[in-house]
Amino acid sequence: MGEVSAAPAPAWSGQRPSLARRCFSSSAVEAAIAAVAADIAEPALAALFTHCLPNTLDTAVHFTDGARPTTFVVTGDIPAMWLRDAAHQVWPYLRFAATDEPLRRLLAGVVHQQTDHLLADPYANAFEREPGLSPWAGDLTDMHPLVHERKWELDSPCAWMRLSTGYWRATGDLGVFDAPWRSALRSVLAVLQTEQGAGRGSAYRFQRRTTNPLDSLPFGGAGWPSAPGALIRSAFRPSDDACMLPLHVPSNAFAMSSLRDVVPLLKELDEPTLAMAAAGLSQDLQAALDALPVPWPYELDAFGSALHLDDANLPSLLSLPWLGACTADDPRYLRTRQAVLSAANPFFAQGTVASGIGSPHTGPGRIWPMALIVQALTSRDDDEIRQCLAQLLRCHAGTGFMHESFDADDASRFTRPWFAWANSMFGELVLTLAEQRPHLLREVHP
Repeated sequence: MGEVSAAPAPAWSGQRPSLARRCFSSSAVEAAIAAVAADIAEPALAALFTHCLPNTLDTAVHFTDGARPTTFVVTGDIPAMWLRDAAHQVWPYLRFAATDEPLRRLLAGVVHQQTDHLLADPYANAFEREPGLSPWAGDLTDMHPLVHERKWELDSPCAWMRLSTGYWRATGDLGVFDAPWRSALRSVLAVLQTEQGAGRGSAYRFQRRTTNPLDSLPFGGAGWPSAPGALIRSAFRPSDDACMLPLHVPSNAFAMSSLRDVVPLLKELDEPTLAMAAAGLSQDLQAALDALPVPWPYELDAFGSALHLDDANLPSLLSLPWLGACTADDPRYLRTRQAVLSAANPFFAQGTVASGIGSPHTGPGRIWPMALIVQALTSRDDDEIRQCLAQLLRCHAGTGFMHESFDADDASRFTRPWFAWANSMFGELVLTLAEQRPHLLREVHP
């Protein structure tokens, strides 16, 4: 595929809200959109990038500036803030924070907001802007008034740690890591230690009155048992579906890397006790992960049972290099990658529109654009990345935005028309290609 001259923009382009209707506008992000889009040969790819990269800023942030700014970030068509989603939604903007002071303050506000959330309940996965709005207030668990949903998902506090470390590296600003942030980290570390191995000291329980078995936990809300060891229990997956086996491997790998990476920040903050605790827990997790069979399982219980699949939601097995949990050329990862991108994964779908990983959350036969994005972000092969780009160009069904999932044979059958996290991930992919493989953006990907 060679370079081509510019072609007209597609009919569906220009779908961003007007400037007056945007939640937030960043001069640095707008400049990057213009510069990168001008270097993209495929008009549809340029239009998708122009829509998707700013979508969280355009539509999903509620910024309150002040001495300690806060930023509430909705995931899209659900008006709640997920710790995981929000951290990944704003991740692409970190690269611009050092040159855009209003954007830096907005990102500091996300760290502050998530800190406050974790102080309210370190077990919860999603929160409301105002007390008492949750439709899940009747769940059988210890619900805080600000909690939207109290599903213990190991990756949720890890996403906050990753965002905190990323913010520090991007800006050098230590002011955001105030007394509440340090208290939240102590609380998170206590939860992680409590949930290690068999989790016998855990008081966490969760049940929901539902006919969906993926939305509740057995055995009085305690979940399935696990054996003693270093790995940390997670009641629910990053998809918000209940774990079949409670030791979720991608989340444990993400915990290992998030804890490892926060240690230099803690040393800079002169918090040696916290740094030692984070480093020790990370090292224990690394040793346990290194002992796993290959291909890596998705879940296990340390009694000998293992579940082999992968789910599009992050962290996934496919995403581990992007999250810093391993290198993209690790032979163990490459064997695992080969397995999850094949019929060996029950949620790998092959269709006339695309082939890729889906999720039990949306059922068999559906592909998540996020999985195609992560496949490209973790690939070392130009042809594989080209194939992912071509499939992403086919899957938006003329809307100009990424969705949660789509039918592998009919992209018009999609879920969640406003899913800001997937849009941010697409923006991250194009920015990464512009930095590392710009020649791919100068090609047409039919």
